[in-house]
Amino acid sequence: MQRVTEPEVMDTQEEAIAYDAMDFTEVNTAFAKRAIELGSLSGLMLDAGTGTARIPILICQERPQWQIIGIDLAKSMLQVGRKNVEQAGLQEQITLESVDAKHLPYADAHFDMVISNSLIHHLPDPLPFLKELKRVLKPNRGILIRDLLRPMNEDIMNGLVDSIGTEYDEHQKMLFRDSLHAAFTLDEVNQLVSDAGLEGAKLYQSSDRHWTLERQAMG
Repeated sequence: MQRVTEPEVMDTQEEAIAYDAMDFTEVNTAFAKRAIELGSLSGLMLDAGTGTARIPILICQERPQWQIIGIDLAKSMLQVGRKNVEQAGLQEQITLESVDAKHLPYADAHFDMVISNSLIHHLPDPLPFLKELKRVLKPNRGILIRDLLRPMNEDIMNGLVDSIGTEYDEHQKMLFRDSLHAAFTLDEVNQLVSDAGLEGAKLYQSSDRHWTLERQAMG
């Protein structure tokens, strides 16, 4: 099945509120738990494509020694995210910034870990982001990137969309279908990782609809 790109930025107030209302608690919690396992006990983390900051909040609630900069191009998402951070009382740990992940304004070897959940499929070409990730990350530090897998055919995609549950309305199911269509295959991601020179990172299929790229922090 050929890739069909979707808009890189979801940036209306309605979309941000609708997205934040969708129940990703289980997925986000699993991602945050894995980030904690791969990272150091403390440090500075970059969350690329932070959306409404749900994952940084979960991480900082378990790791108060960490500082997280969450970036996103969607100002409406960040607006909702700032409210979420404030409600959680984590303004001292979490900073949200409007930044393009393909052009990071941070110094080389600045971060102790880089994480990103569900950003890659939004990018027409993820390679510039992956190269920037390598540049701003300290040597041999933690990486956790997770995103959707593009199904092999329409039948598999229809089955995945049907499986997400009756609590999702037709618009939310359409968004999920579009995201699956815009996602990459494991082979495509493997080539991107190789081209970016991300050494020591393990790529694997982590569910029936996700791939994960990870590297344990050393030192």
